[in-house]
Amino acid sequence: MGRDALEAREVTLGAEHLNTLTSVNNLGLVLSRQGKYKEAEVMHWWALEAKEKKVFRREHLDTLTIANNLGSVLPRQGKYEETEAMHRRALEGCEKVLGREHLDTLTSVNSFGLGKYEEAKAMHRRALEGCEKVLGREHLGTLASANNLGLVLSS
Repeated sequence: MGRDALEAREVTLGAEHLNTLTSVNNLGLVLSRQGKYKEAEVMHWWALEAKEKKVFRREHLDTLTIANNLGSVLPRQGKYEETEAMHRRALEGCEKVLGREHLDTLTSVNSFGLGKYEEAKAMHRRALEGCEKVLGREHLGTLASANNLGLVLSS
């Protein structure tokens, strides 16, 4: 269905229309959940490059979300340096646009530091502290951050 929606929007609206690019990103998410990481990467790159160059600027929230999505697909293929660069890009953009304690920024913080123990530990501590402040200690997002920190500490 995702491919059909993308094809219909591409024919009707064009390859660089906002709704078409939303379908591209959504298809990338579905492919990732199916374990089709190479295909998902292609979709996320397509959406990222088109939104960045044609539709939105580099620091638009949609662009940053896609960068984060791409950063989540790359490590599944062993592309750790690219993963770090994409997560760093999303995090820096979120901090600039939204501030350090916005929930989307904290989500980016939680995604950052894969494979680098000390940096990951520091980032997950920051995310947990921010979530506790913004959401409260018993919010599901805060508990997820605590879980992420626990996973890093147990490695």
